[in-house]
Amino acid sequence: MSDFLLEIRSEEIPARMQAGARKELEKLFRSEMEEAGVELGDVTIWSTPRRLALIARGLLEATEAVREEAKGPLEGAPNQAVDGFCRKNGVTRDQLELRDVKGRMTYFAVIEKPGRAVKDLLADAIPAMIRDFAWPKSQRWGEASISTESTRWVRPLSGIVALFGGEVVECSVGDVSSGNVTRGHRFHSSGDIEIAGADDYADKLRAAHVIVDHEKRQDLVRAGASKAAEGAGLKLVEDEGLVIENAGLTEWPVPLLGRFDEEYLDVPPEVIQLTARVNQKYFVCEDKQGKLANAFVCTTNIDAVDPAVVVDGNRKVLAARLSDARFFWELDQKTTLADHAKKLERITFHEKLGTVADKVERVAKLARWLCEEKIVDADPDVAEQAARLCKADLVTEMVGEFPELQGLMGGYYAEKEGLPKEVSDAIQDHYKPVGQGDDVPTAPVTVAVSLADKLDTLRGFFAINEKPTGSKDPFALRRAALGVVRIVQNNGLRMSAGEGDLLDFFADRLKVQQREAGVRHDLIDAVFALGGEDDLVRLLARVKALQLFIDTEDGTNLLAGYKRAANILKKEKWESAKELSYKPEPAEKALMDALDQAEPKADAAIEAEKFEDAMAALASLRAPIDTFFDEVTVNADEEIKRASRLDLLARFRGAVHKVVDFSRIEG
Repeated sequence: MSDFLLEIRSEEIPARMQAGARKELEKLFRSEMEEAGVELGDVTIWSTPRRLALIARGLLEATEAVREEAKGPLEGAPNQAVDGFCRKNGVTRDQLELRDVKGRMTYFAVIEKPGRAVKDLLADAIPAMIRDFAWPKSQRWGEASISTESTRWVRPLSGIVALFGGEVVECSVGDVSSGNVTRGHRFHSSGDIEIAGADDYADKLRAAHVIVDHEKRQDLVRAGASKAAEGAGLKLVEDEGLVIENAGLTEWPVPLLGRFDEEYLDVPPEVIQLTARVNQKYFVCEDKQGKLANAFVCTTNIDAVDPAVVVDGNRKVLAARLSDARFFWELDQKTTLADHAKKLERITFHEKLGTVADKVERVAKLARWLCEEKIVDADPDVAEQAARLCKADLVTEMVGEFPELQGLMGGYYAEKEGLPKEVSDAIQDHYKPVGQGDDVPTAPVTVAVSLADKLDTLRGFFAINEKPTGSKDPFALRRAALGVVRIVQNNGLRMSAGEGDLLDFFADRLKVQQREAGVRHDLIDAVFALGGEDDLVRLLARVKALQLFIDTEDGTNLLAGYKRAANILKKEKWESAKELSYKPEPAEKALMDALDQAEPKADAAIEAEKFEDAMAALASLRAPIDTFFDEVTVNADEEIKRASRLDLLARFRGAVHKVVDFSRIEG
């Protein structure tokens, strides 16, 4: 057995593409080897800005010969069918064998595949992988690029190392030929580096200031940035995405701490962090009180002779960015939010739903209505004021530069303007909850504005028939619906979820949310199937009560009894009989009496929204329905008995359905 090393070297691979490239390289390699009949063990994939590397351990030297058989058409089949079978399997007619298959002579192709040296298979696979590699963006280069048949890669290829058992796997891609020579760090290494095989690859590159293992570089960035901050008595603001990005930008990461002018701390901390992160890939730090400090950590790609010079260069670049941010911050405050909001008339929300200003008008009216109807316990005037200003920051310079800050900047500007805190908070948080882990608003004014914004979006797009289809949801309506569900649920709001398609849509989102919370989807179906219920809080209370009940012995047995009754009624296609005069047997009478007591109790419990009590009323039917099936023959010979018993089962089914549709429950 031998190990295989492949390094594909190129100009800088964008950091955002490296994780996908690692997956793509492994996928293509495994596919090529599987097709060639090569069994694989451990496969390691590494990436740096200038190379992708693959190491496959323990490959056999050659594949075994394989004998395959393919069944073809019957003897006497049209020549076209037989010839097509031959072409498909790479044989000629005289190589076919005739065999008796269940009394009918049938053609078979026997294909002998001789074993091949794995080294030769790898030589074929490498150009194929590079040719088939899927990059988000790729390019051609050099004189050959005038042809569409020339090699494509994310950046121009500069070298290929391909070694199997220490021997070069000879192949070529465009004008690049494989060998055993690579290059080290762009600045800390010069000249060729000869690689003996998979075992010395990482060590030789490390000696040339290249840490080829991306995870080790991430560890260095993470630990080095924290250490740099701690050395200055500060705490690094953790950012795993930035750790990965910095590791993808460097082959020899060296985190360094720098300082910027304290005067920039007048700008909101989120702006400073975003400016440092997006524009410069820098970390930011906090002081011991948890406030943003005038410090940053940059990750260089060199061991600088004088780190202070490098830090100062980075400080100057960041200072220019922060100066721009401060300019936007001060400029935006020269205009009131109300005046900013007037410019929303220039922005189209949707061609069929008008401008953003039109949407704001609808949201303001809806927010006021939610308060006036006491659905949300907030001052209608304050809620309307917040709603009319909630989108104003979309036309500010700061949000134009950093769209991620919409809402947040509006809140800051409202605060600076001296508007009520309820208004600034509502503007800042009205987009929440955005994702599953996001905070859910609880401040009444914020709840009113957030709810109104999401409900308007849903109602509007459903009205123009722009609903999500399959995996497509261009207007994020699923997220909006889930946001409404979480706001209503967390705040115990009593309101209609809508009608028709919109109610069904909320039901689907509720199922997703509850399923993620560990609730069975069939229990949600069982509650929604009752119809006539559009209050999300009541729906969730019913689901919770059903979940608790169905897991009990009474619940399990009552479900079994219900299923049995429902199946009998379905089989008999039973509709209620006319009033019959018949003296019931004891088991029938017991079930009747139980129903006489359970039905009014369940009705009263549902009316009072005491759904656990309604389930308890159903539980009282468990013993009598079990006894009924043990002691009574439903399909009696006497028609009057049969009809009465079927009617009794229909009554039992109806009583259960008043609480929950057991037919939707699995089991």
